[in-house]
Amino acid sequence: MALAPAKRLTRQPNNGDKLAFFSMMLESLEEQPKLSAPEGTIALLRDLVHEHTGTFFDASRFDTLTDKLTPLARERGCASFLDYYYLLKFGSESSAEWQRVMEALSVQETYFWREMDQVRALVDVLVPAWFSRNRGPLRIWSAACATGEEPFTLAIALEEAGYQRAPIEILASDASVTALEKARRGIFRERSFRCLPDDLRAKYFQPVPQGWCIAPEMLVRVRFQRANLVAPGEIDALARVPVIFCRNVFIYFSPAAITRTVRHFAERMPEDGHLFVGVSESLLRLNTGFDLQEIGNAFVYVNKPRAQVTSGGHP
Repeated sequence: MALAPAKRLTRQPNNGDKLAFFSMMLESLEEQPKLSAPEGTIALLRDLVHEHTGTFFDASRFDTLTDKLTPLARERGCASFLDYYYLLKFGSESSAEWQRVMEALSVQETYFWREMDQVRALVDVLVPAWFSRNRGPLRIWSAACATGEEPFTLAIALEEAGYQRAPIEILASDASVTALEKARRGIFRERSFRCLPDDLRAKYFQPVPQGWCIAPEMLVRVRFQRANLVAPGEIDALARVPVIFCRNVFIYFSPAAITRTVRHFAERMPEDGHLFVGVSESLLRLNTGFDLQEIGNAFVYVNKPRAQVTSGGHP
């Protein structure tokens, strides 16, 4: 008599299995020797990262910088941070490696309906003023847009204000390709909706297995592209707009990097162009070419006429 084949026993992993797995992973990481860092190397690497990205790590944050760069250096077979420094500075594939650094340093913490007094100043004051004086399209640039919540907030706010058919173009950029891919998909998790009113979520988003998907008519309102804010050639065309939102990115920049970036904005924007920065960010101590004005319930930086911009300040 033939015997029936034995049944294969299967079992779902329990919490103990998962904890054991993560413990093994941690032990594996701890067993790897740390990358060596000859004296002064981390400061050299910090300055190089600052030059290419604008992001500045003071000495108290060197551990944060090395934590972010260690996996990249290991994948490239570097035995030390000095090796990685030379790879970034002189390597034949340094351009591709810098994109990996950008991804590692990217901060994608953002949400809809953030700092709305500024958005209301745009929608209630600047947009009507623009179309009272101009027949051409109004172009708005959302710089460092991360995963897209800011430019989609602008699109929804303009839609709600009745500007569905107005010639308004919303441009959005970020240095992270990964963030832009998420933005173009238009699918967002719950944490992105912490401030968006429920009625607007129901109106402009549909639930999907991965989260909430923005309405197609809103998705096409925003044009995304990759751009590094400290690379003039990448932002030259983008900055030639009358309105720029560049919020909550300068908190990571040094004063010198902020000054260079904002002065580049000023040189490209039309006179009386408007720049929105985060409410916790200030340009008042920097020579940038902008004056601070109160518009509605928000403070906005306004580009000075060229004749009023004086030379000097930090490079």
